[in-house]
Amino acid sequence: MLVTYEDIRNDESIKCYITEADKALSALGYTEHSFPHVVKAATMAEMILLTLNYPKRTAELAKIAGYMHDIGNIVNRIDHAQSGAVMAFRLLDRMGMDPAEIAMVISAIGNHDESTAAAVILADKTDVRRSRVRNQDFASFDIHDRVNYAVEESKIYFNEDHSAIILDLKIDTSISAVMDYFEIFLGRMMLSRKAAEFLNISFELVINGQRLL
Repeated sequence: MLVTYEDIRNDESIKCYITEADKALSALGYTEHSFPHVVKAATMAEMILLTLNYPKRTAELAKIAGYMHDIGNIVNRIDHAQSGAVMAFRLLDRMGMDPAEIAMVISAIGNHDESTAAAVILADKTDVRRSRVRNQDFASFDIHDRVNYAVEESKIYFNEDHSAIILDLKIDTSISAVMDYFEIFLGRMMLSRKAAEFLNISFELVINGQRLL
């Protein structure tokens, strides 16, 4: 059975798991991981693969994986990718998705080395923006709040010949120094670089007009 992205978006169980997972993370003080984040991750994952001329169905499966990638947070933040992959298997199997396609989606969610996983990694790890900060008390910001809140503009795009994908940030350095960004996100940026390399492209980070990676 062909299970589409719209089928996934409309499934009440999946909506519930995304909502409740985000509530759990909110209670622990994490930034937003609800529908704005997962929809952005889904859309970006699809865009990356379509731009690189992958088949439309492969791109849609990446979009599905991007939308579902954080549901494992309902179990625990630790190893949430693996928990999410197991949950996604049960949900997609119930919906009648083809086993080969289920394998691609759960591999991507679990961050295995598949083309769909690389796209989801890039889409997820590059989502840094002010609107993800829940805490409204600036005086009590931790470094994660401060770094995300400092991002005034965030864009991700391909260069002209599609040989590189670029995360372009405008950061208010009066709120957070660029070095604070690296303290929090360097691991994510290195993972993004590896994911891009798997897709035979390069990953570049530009902050306030300066290329840093």
